[in-house]
Amino acid sequence: MAKLYDELDAKLIEFINKQKVFFVASAPLSGDGHVNISPKGYDSLVVVNSTSVAWLDMGGSGIETMAHVRENARMTLMFCAFDGPASILRLYGKADVVQFDDPDFEHWLEKFPAFEKARNIFVLSIDRIADSCGWGVPYMDFDRERDQLRRYHANPQRDLANWHDRFRSNNATSIDGLPGINSKKPQK
Repeated sequence: MAKLYDELDAKLIEFINKQKVFFVASAPLSGDGHVNISPKGYDSLVVVNSTSVAWLDMGGSGIETMAHVRENARMTLMFCAFDGPASILRLYGKADVVQFDDPDFEHWLEKFPAFEKARNIFVLSIDRIADSCGWGVPYMDFDRERDQLRRYHANPQRDLANWHDRFRSNNATSIDGLPGINSKKPQK
């Protein structure tokens, strides 16, 4: 049976910070829509305070999480212990998304000093924290991070404007037809 917590304490934050991968789950309101689960790596998550976390979306092939968050804000993050004592931690809540050209984006990006750019930053306001045994999760050794995504970001042929335009065209809608990246640049 899951143990519930009112907020992230030092022990839970330590557990989160030790994990090399976490999983993001979201879903549309429509019963016919697709549930999305995405693995995330690198050092792309920060604990903002005892009831919120933020994670950096470096981009990918789809825009499901953003589309779902814009539609209904629901999100769950899951962390699994692949070494040490067995444990699974889930953070449930409502998320906001800060797109790369939103006025607050630079403020949030500062929380991720290892990254110069990203597609979005998600900020999850946690309303339920639960852990469970994790006895069925295998032991696995961490070898190293993959470097493809970092190399993709570092490509000098992809200046920031080109990169943003690519997201506007390739990530305009989700697989279920929900709006993704805002196509228009925000007014300043």
